[in-house]
Order: sequence, then structure tokens, then C-alpha cells
Amino acid sequence: MDSLALWNRYRECLCECPGLGVSVDYSRIWFPDGFFESMEPAIQRAFRQMAELEAGAVANPDEKRMVGHYWLRAPERAPDDAIRKAIETALRELKRFARNVHSGRIRPPRARKFENFLVIGIGGSSLGPQFVSRALWSPRDRMRAFFFDNTDPDGMDAVLAQIGQSGGLARTLVVVISKSGGTKETRNGMLEAELAFKRAGLSFARHAVAVTGDASELDRHARAAGWLQIFPMWDWVGGRTSELAAVGLLPAALQGLDVDGMLLGARYMDEATRVPVTRKNPAAVLALMWHHAGAGRGAKDMVVLPYKDRLELFSRYLQQLVMESLGKEHDLEGKVVEQGLAVYGNKGSTDQHAYVQQLRDGVNNFFVTFLEVLRDRHGRSSQVEPGVTSGDYLSGFLQGTRRALADKGRESLTVTVDHVDAMTIGRLIALYERAVGLYASLVGINAYHQPGVEAGKKAAAAVIGLQHKILQRLRTERAKSFTSEELAVAIGEPAEVETVHWVLRHLAANPDHRVKTRPGKTPFLTTYSAS
Repeated sequence: MDSLALWNRYRECLCECPGLGVSVDYSRIWFPDGFFESMEPAIQRAFRQMAELEAGAVANPDEKRMVGHYWLRAPERAPDDAIRKAIETALRELKRFARNVHSGRIRPPRARKFENFLVIGIGGSSLGPQFVSRALWSPRDRMRAFFFDNTDPDGMDAVLAQIGQSGGLARTLVVVISKSGGTKETRNGMLEAELAFKRAGLSFARHAVAVTGDASELDRHARAAGWLQIFPMWDWVGGRTSELAAVGLLPAALQGLDVDGMLLGARYMDEATRVPVTRKNPAAVLALMWHHAGAGRGAKDMVVLPYKDRLELFSRYLQQLVMESLGKEHDLEGKVVEQGLAVYGNKGSTDQHAYVQQLRDGVNNFFVTFLEVLRDRHGRSSQVEPGVTSGDYLSGFLQGTRRALADKGRESLTVTVDHVDAMTIGRLIALYERAVGLYASLVGINAYHQPGVEAGKKAAAAVIGLQHKILQRLRTERAKSFTSEELAVAIGEPAEVETVHWVLRHLAANPDHRVKTRPGKTPFLTTYSAS
């Protein structure tokens, strides 16, 4: 296709959101003539299903609950007054709490003010807050943000060391986020933090707040211990769509970010993506392009390339939002469909020196989403050569990569925003939440449950249960050494010998459990005993 033809295609395939500063260019997705017409009945059905969801329909039949993250930025759309009031009250309370922390009205026992906050959460309870924190950071932030987002002891030690260099735990507020309160990674992070505060001679309860479900395990623990405050998580907001609930708004408010701007940006994008005119609806365009590029079954991966350092974590945020929502074995009728859409990415132009070589010349199993930000920085830029700034080069690299991929028939979308601020972040969150919901309707799956995640949690619990049996046997027979196979038989779990072997290797590598090892001729003849 020659340059003039590409220009004309671009003019036809640019979906702009008037007044929002957001556009979607889908001209480099090579859909055939008649594609939109053929998909129109399906996308109109998706619009109707989305309207029913927003009106309070039970959209998650597995769990018999509504899905209402759209109400967070438009409480008046909630299906009843109780939900509306709960949303408005939570927002009012978290903003009041943040103001009181900033003013010193709520203060730590051994310092004048809280200067840091530590978020303890995983998945949607961490990815969204981290993305927003990085995207909207400024030197004028009211508090510095830190995160425990895994059950990795070494990672937690690194964060605690960083906090120690930023005023220490005495100046640190802890925000523990878990809907059920039973998420093991979050619980472990909370226990590690409690121990760190105890070692520092500090009362953890005087530094802690919770974001959790009513009457959850965490809720009961926080109330019994006398934590500073508890904020709600409702069963109609999923973790991956909770950034505009207290999960994400409380950390943002503590950091001093514009939470009202985020909510307003999302609200305006919701209004734009309710429009049932397909080519004027950016979320519908995204969903249809994903459907075409992946042949309606996720046959190609989505590579997300934000050309902006502030948006570096957007690909990780989208990874959970998209893959946890769309990666499903069964459709709504119970048929095995194994749907999904794999997402990966980092940032431009870094990735041009990483994997764009394969994208252009290697296996064609992907499509790209470029994220373009028109404004380079606040204020003027210096020139790195006559008439050219660093930002000009960043734009040039994006355009060059887009063109190089198109020249080889590789498909791409480009989402453009004017600049990065709170309203823009809210718009991006809402745009992709809606696109995911519409795509799920197109392929007939439930976007709002995650049975695979629960299966992994159950399997992990089984491993820990087996570890208890292993340690009990080793301590009962301290004089005896076992190979992995011998110990699996001894504890009555011969079929779990591989898991026994993995557990023993881990126990022996760490001093906590006092398991010693004697190397054998092969790893499978190594013996283990209690020291």
C-alpha cells in the first residue's frame, strides 16, 4: 500500500474522543472490507449487555453478584441508594483521612508526621496503585510510596531498607489491602511488616489501616488490634477493576495525587464509550481490532509499547486486567473454548533495543499497541541538536517503529493522549475496562471471575500442607536421613514424590527450618534430616 493510500486509510480509521484528548488509530490493523458490517450485530449485543451490567444485572453468575466498578465514578448510576451512599461515603472518608494525615492531625506516636506509606497487597491490590503512583509522581508529592507486592522475603527486606533511608518505620503508614483478608501473600507481607515494627519498638496498630471486605479475616483482625481506620472493598468490585475504589484512591490521596481528576477522567471516558455508534466508540474499536487480530480466539499476543516513562507500568497493569478477565477455559454456555489474549511489553524506545527486532523480522504472532503522549514535558525542552529535542527523538522512534512494522505487514494500534495527568490516567483505565468487557461479550465468556487463580491458590495450600507433614516426620525421626522417595513413602504420599523433592530442596537451602542435607551421587540420592 503506497503512502497516499495509507494516509487515506489513517483518515478513515482514526477514532477521536472530542474534548477528551484521546484517540485510537486502527489503520494499521489489516481488517478486510465489510468487517465492521459483519461484526455490527455482535457489537450491538455487547453494548446492550454492558448497559444491563451497569444497571445492576448479575453479571458474574458463578458468584451470584453484580459487577459495578463503573458506579465508582458515577455513583448516581448505582442500582440503589445504599450502594450510591456507600461509594460517596468511602470517597469522602478516604479524602478526609488523607488530609488529616498530611496535616499531622493523624500522626505516628514517635514522629511529627507520616512521611511514607507502605502498601501491602498483590495483583489488583498493588498493580493499579503502583501504576498510578509512577505515572503521576512529582517532587511535590505529600508522601513517598512503597510496596510489598509479593511474598518474597528478600524483596520485602529491600523495601524496608529503602524505607529506612526515607525516615524509617517511625514515619511510615501501612495500608493493607485484601478483599477477603485471607490472601496469603498479603497476609505474609502484613506479618513481616508487623515484625519489623516490633523490632523497631513501634506499635504496628498505630501505623496501620486496612482496605478490605466487611467481616473479612482482615477486617476482624484490624478491629481487634485497634488499627487507625478500615476502608471498604465491596463484592461487586473485582480486584483488577478496583483502582478507582479505595484500593487505588486511598494510596493516591496519601501521595497527594488528584483523585477527583482520575474519577472525572474515567467518568467522561465511560460516557464516550457508551455511545452505540461503533466507529465513534474507542472501546468498541479496540475490542473489534483485538477480535480481528487474534481471529476471535486470542491467536496473537498484544505487545503494549508506551512511549513514555511515566506509563512504563501500564503494560503490567493491562496484563492482569486483560489476561485475568479474558483467559477462560469455558464460555458462558459451559463449552470448552480456551479463550485469552496474552499481553506483554515494557516501554519505548527501550524495547527498540530489546525485542522489536523479532517483532519486525521474526515470527508474526502478535500485534502492537503503541501509547503515544504528545506533550514531552512541562515547560520548554533544550535542544540535543539544532532544532531537535529529546522528545522529538522519542516521537520519531515511535513513528519509525510503527512504519517499520507496517512495512513488513505487522499490525498495530496507536492510542494517543495529549499529556499525562490524573484525568488522562482515569480515561485510560476506563477505556480499557470497557474494551475488555465488550470483547468478553463478543467471544461469549465471563470476564469477571478467575477460577484459574483460585486453583493456583488451592494447589499452593496443598504444598504447604505437605511441607508440614515432611517437617513433622523429619523431627520425629531426627536420627534418620531420607531421600525424597523414601520420605514420600514414609509420610504416605508416594504419588507426591516430586513435590516432596521440591519442598526438601527449599527447606535445606534456608536455615529457618533446620533441615540438613548430605549430597548423593545424583540429586535424587541426596538425603535429608532434621538438624
